Amino acid sequence: MKKFVISLGVISICAIFSAIAFAEMPSPAPELLWKHITKESPYKQWSFWPDHQGMQPGRAPHGPLHKVYVNDRALHSSQPPVQYGSIVVKENYGKDKKLKAITVMYKVHGYNPDAGDWFWAKYSPDGKAAKFGKPAGCVGCHGTRAANDFILVHEFK
Repeated sequence: MKKFVISLGVISICAIFSAIAFAEMPSPAPELLWKHITKESPYKQWSFWPDHQGMQPGRAPHGPLHKVYVNDRALHSSQPPVQYGSIVVKENYGKDKKLKAITVMYKVHGYNPDAGDWFWAKYSPDGKAAKFGKPAGCVGCHGTRAANDFILVHEFK
């Protein structure tokens, strides 16, 4: 009985901390996500995947060059699927190395079960949302890597 009470207490504490952590995450809305990644938790202060550092060659529709930043939840996910609340931000550059767009994948519990619960958004460099939600192009292309949780630029080991 004592072990049960202690276990229940530990589970309760974990649930409270989890709820607090997720309460800080934005709803799947382009304006709230942009505010989160630029003001509340600026993505440029995040890390790169260990196997995808700095400027990398890219391809359509993202452009010839890109940088991919990931928040701690994504970075510390050791296997697919990544943790809910994971965010992947891709800066998309032209051949001239000028920023053309910012595309984002945001893992939201229950948002989009058919596509790994990802919310996608494409922003102009000044933060105006062009496409967002469940764009067919995003889902279709990233769906080729469904077993890797729809993530194209990182291999889980």
